[in-house]
Amino acid sequence: MNHDTHGGDDHAPFETDQRQAPAGETVPRQAATRRLIRAEMFYAAGLIAFALLAAFARFNSYFGWDLRAARALQSLDVPGLFDLMRVASVPGNRWIPHAITAVTVLLFLAFRRRSEAAALLLSAGGGAIVNALLKILIARPRPTAELVTVFRQLGTRSFPSGHVTFYVCYFGFLFFVAYALLPRGSRLRRPVLVAAALPVLLIGFSRVYLGAHWPSDTLGAYLVSGLWLAFSLDMYRRWKQRAAFHTTAAGAAGES
Repeated sequence: MNHDTHGGDDHAPFETDQRQAPAGETVPRQAATRRLIRAEMFYAAGLIAFALLAAFARFNSYFGWDLRAARALQSLDVPGLFDLMRVASVPGNRWIPHAITAVTVLLFLAFRRRSEAAALLLSAGGGAIVNALLKILIARPRPTAELVTVFRQLGTRSFPSGHVTFYVCYFGFLFFVAYALLPRGSRLRRPVLVAAALPVLLIGFSRVYLGAHWPSDTLGAYLVSGLWLAFSLDMYRRWKQRAAFHTTAAGAAGES
């Protein structure tokens, strides 16, 4: 059975509120309008914040608070912290993001989750393209060993962080899909959510601690990748609703 065309609970988290008021569709439409306005305000605020940060990053190799924050983080003397920060960055190194994304997409397809496969490809793949274009446009240099401790010299540009972008678009997407599809009483739900959220929380600190990025590089990546993830999730929701609609229509035609 194709799960994308199943009319059961899989689609419930993405369906709009269909409760009817005495005045017909007035209340649902008003609620939908309010949600749309809030979403538009969120996108606008995020884009403005990112645009301002990117503009300053374009003409500044680093900010004063970048240097202070990076040095403060690198001065932490905690046993095992260096190893943790290195391990946290591994899934974003070199070819690994492409391999992880491809394997996950294939797994979704194997379980007939075509909407999830397409949306993950949009989120992670599209996020990578956006990040690459922004790095070319802004062309900010990496931190140098004269300013902070650089554990491995990288030749690519710095703003926004590619690791952070991948983690938000990949692990963030898996977090929301797990939250929506796994039953609330499932023993897997909480561990899966924690496993998806933890890399997103750690990666920003990891990249600064290892001297690969300035804090503003990671902040910019969180902003732009968060917006791209939100767009990808909105497209995913639309695809799921469309699949549910076709299932309902096919079932009605079969019963007639």
